[in-house]
Amino acid sequence: MDGLLVVRRRVWPIAAVALVLLILGCATIARCEQINDGSNRLVRQQIVWSILGFGALILTSWIDYRRFARYIPIFYGATLIGLLAVYFFPPVNGAHRWIRVGGFGIQPSELAKVVFILSLAQWLMYYDAAAGFAGSVLWPLAMTGLPMLLILKEPDLGTALVFLPILFSVLFAAGARRRDLLRLAVAGLLLFPLLWSQMSHDQRSRVTALWEQNAPREQATADGFHLDQAKRMFALGGTWGSIFRSEADKQAVASSRLPEAQTDSVFCVVGERFGLIGIGLLLVLFGVLAAKCLSVASHTEESFGRLIAVGVAALFGAEVLINTGMMVGLLPITGLALPLISYGGSDLVAHMGALGLVMSVARHSAR
Repeated sequence: MDGLLVVRRRVWPIAAVALVLLILGCATIARCEQINDGSNRLVRQQIVWSILGFGALILTSWIDYRRFARYIPIFYGATLIGLLAVYFFPPVNGAHRWIRVGGFGIQPSELAKVVFILSLAQWLMYYDAAAGFAGSVLWPLAMTGLPMLLILKEPDLGTALVFLPILFSVLFAAGARRRDLLRLAVAGLLLFPLLWSQMSHDQRSRVTALWEQNAPREQATADGFHLDQAKRMFALGGTWGSIFRSEADKQAVASSRLPEAQTDSVFCVVGERFGLIGIGLLLVLFGVLAAKCLSVASHTEESFGRLIAVGVAALFGAEVLINTGMMVGLLPITGLALPLISYGGSDLVAHMGALGLVMSVARHSAR
């Protein structure tokens, strides 16, 4: 009975925090539509995807996570096929990221992050530091590089970069030697020119714009327009946000043309609507979510489950840090959604399924 209570204390807070984030995300997307055209089409779709995502969380949490192990090579192969298949479909906003059949679309790169965590956890559960750098690190690096390059060519720099923190986190949790991790970091720095050569002109301009930020009231450059509008949106929110203000600021909000407000830039809309207090609450919720995943990992002796929980914590941590960092001018704007908050079905269902896996680890790892 005591063991059951411990499991519940680790499992249900994850579902509760995820539910609060979903509600906050729907409210923010509703605000995006209120600013833009006043329709409710996107928020209605997000509510449907939230229900489907919560169903995915419940389903994966009840299935023993070890049952997925035998299918992981199939999942990994299907993911690579999906990342190649996007080039046979028309681009959206100049990027090949979607597989669309009728009115239904799937973004394989979102599913690839979860499959990558499973694949990495399965391989590294047998990690042997005595095998040396070549035997223990190079294969996980190759496993990481293949989907990264395919996603980078879409182009989707933001999603591709998320794979690296996951790799380092799971390697560290698996017991990789510090010198091997250092060698891996040096190898990554040496390969940066190759990464730069594969980036599109638009992606490069976003990186260089980070060092060309304009001062207040200065006219933003073309490359710095997105970041300039993001900062203006934060300023309009103030401490408490527009939800507690009169309608006097509506014209100022409407004049701030924030690109991709409901997806990549949704963090700015959280700041505008709920202010600095809302931003703080959002970051605390994500911190609690990552901490609960790490708590599950620390109480799991079985290697496969422990590494899954670490990988999911790294996934959420990396995406939140990258998305929020790029919206405040600390990182280049690369185009990365804020998990559970940004508009999108594939992203939401994949992340909820990943949290369900962590809940499954907490429920089944002791058996």
